[in-house]
Amino acid sequence: MGNNSSDTESILLVDDNPTNLQVLFQTLEGVGCKLLIAKNGNGALAIAGKALPDLILLDIMMPDIDGYEVCRQLKADPATADIPVIFLSALGETEDKVKGLHLGAVDYITKPFQPDEVIARVNTHLTIHRLKREVESQKDQLEHELEVVSEVQRKLLPKKLPQIDGFKLAAHYETSRYAGGDYYDIIEIPDNRWGFLIADAEGHSAPAAVLMAMTCALFRAYSASPNDPAAVLQYLNQHLCKVADPSFMTALYAVYDAGQQTMRIARAGQPLPMIYRSSEKKAFELDSPGVYPLGIEPYNIEIPVTEIQLMPGDRFLVYTDGLSERFNADGETYGEERLLQPLATDNAAAP
Repeated sequence: MGNNSSDTESILLVDDNPTNLQVLFQTLEGVGCKLLIAKNGNGALAIAGKALPDLILLDIMMPDIDGYEVCRQLKADPATADIPVIFLSALGETEDKVKGLHLGAVDYITKPFQPDEVIARVNTHLTIHRLKREVESQKDQLEHELEVVSEVQRKLLPKKLPQIDGFKLAAHYETSRYAGGDYYDIIEIPDNRWGFLIADAEGHSAPAAVLMAMTCALFRAYSASPNDPAAVLQYLNQHLCKVADPSFMTALYAVYDAGQQTMRIARAGQPLPMIYRSSEKKAFELDSPGVYPLGIEPYNIEIPVTEIQLMPGDRFLVYTDGLSERFNADGETYGEERLLQPLATDNAAAP
C-alpha cells in the first residue's frame, strides 16, 4: 500500500543484530528511500502496521518471535498483506528458503550481505511493487469508468414498459459484468401498433456498449414509419456498416398489431424467438428465416418477414444468446431446450 504520509518510498529493516542493521542502513542510504528500523519481531509488526512500508527486509532468527511468524502475521493482516517481504538469514538450506516463499516472501538474501546484491534485489522489488500499485490504481479507475458506462447504458433502455391492451409485457436486462452489448427498445406506432427491437453487440466490454449506444441512436433517429420490420433492419445495417466498420450486431425487430393480434418479425443473426401455444399447450422455437448480423456488409438480399397470429394465453419470448449460452459449474450451457421448459409452465411471465 505504501507510505501514506508522502510520495517517498520506505523500507523497513528488521534484525536483532545492531551490526547487521548498520550495514543494511549504510548499504541502502543511497537508494532514495526512507529507512525504518526494528530490532525485533514485535517491533516490526507495530511499525509495519502504522507506517505501511513499501518493502520489508526481515531477519529470520530473532529472540521474541522469528521472521517466519512475523511474515505469517503480516500476510494475515489485510493492511500489510501486500507489502513485499525479503528474508535475511545466514541459513542457506533450500528448505528454509522454500518455507519463507511459501509464507508469502518475495525473495531471500543470505548473510553475510553483498551490498550490490542487496541494492539490486531491493530496487527490483520496489519497482515491482510500484508497478503493481499503478496497475491497481488504473484498474480502480477503469472499474469506475465502466460503472459510469453501465449507468449511462441502462438509461438508454425504456424507463418503463408501455401498457398495451390484451398484451402483457415483461423484460429483464443484466450484463455479465459492467458494460455490455445487449439492447432492447419499444416504440409506439400509429393505429395501435408497437415496434420491439432486441439487439446484441459482440463482446461484453466498452466497445460493445458503444455499439449498443450507436444502435439505440440510429433506431430512435429512424425517420420513416417503423412499421416495416425488414426496412428497419435494412436501415440499421446500412448505417452500422458506415459508422462502425467492422461491427457485429445481431438483432430482431418485430411489430405487434394490437387490433389484429399479429406479430411480424425480421431477424438478423438473432436467436430464434420462442412461442408457447396455449391451444396446443406446447412451447417451441418459431420458424423465422433471417439474414446475417448487422454491420458486416450491406444486404443484397431481401430480408424475410415472418407473420404469426397470437391467441389469448399465447406467450412470446425473444432473448439474446447470453441467456442460452450461459455456463454452469460443470461447463454445460443452459441451452434452448431448458429455456423452452419454463416458457410452458403455468406461472411463466406471459403476454
